Amino acid sequence: MDLQNAVVWIPDSKTPNGIAEVPLTSLAIEAFKSQMAISGEGPFLFPSDRIPSGHQTTFKTVWRKTLRRATIPYFRIYDLRSTYATRLSAGGVADEWVTQMLRQSDAQVFKKYSQMKLQMKREALERLNRRANEIAPVTADVLLAAPMCTVALQ
Repeated sequence: MDLQNAVVWIPDSKTPNGIAEVPLTSLAIEAFKSQMAISGEGPFLFPSDRIPSGHQTTFKTVWRKTLRRATIPYFRIYDLRSTYATRLSAGGVADEWVTQMLRQSDAQVFKKYSQMKLQMKREALERLNRRANEIAPVTADVLLAAPMCTVALQ
């Protein structure tokens, strides 16, 4: 972990794409600093509560308790990967970049997330329709009195 340069190096993974240098946001840096203060001087960022020389091997219980305390319905922590990809895509990040940021070699994986993007577009259109229906109807005399274009006439 190199907080000064805002990157985490992942040297070992079950797949070649998992080995990566991951950029960190300022929020992530602060979260890492907080966890480092909690974990102390040992070699592990998430040391084991039960085994002093070991590390945390699962986060299932802690994840479940965290969601319960926050009064958020349970969902798998892995589902955040989908949320991450969908938000990147919806934010205008190119599909190839999203695939790279997910550390996937196959762009086919991205098809799953583009379906979510399509659903988000449908929801946006539905919101637009609802808003249009909430606006009071305009009478014909108002339409004739007001110019209908935004381009200045020459």
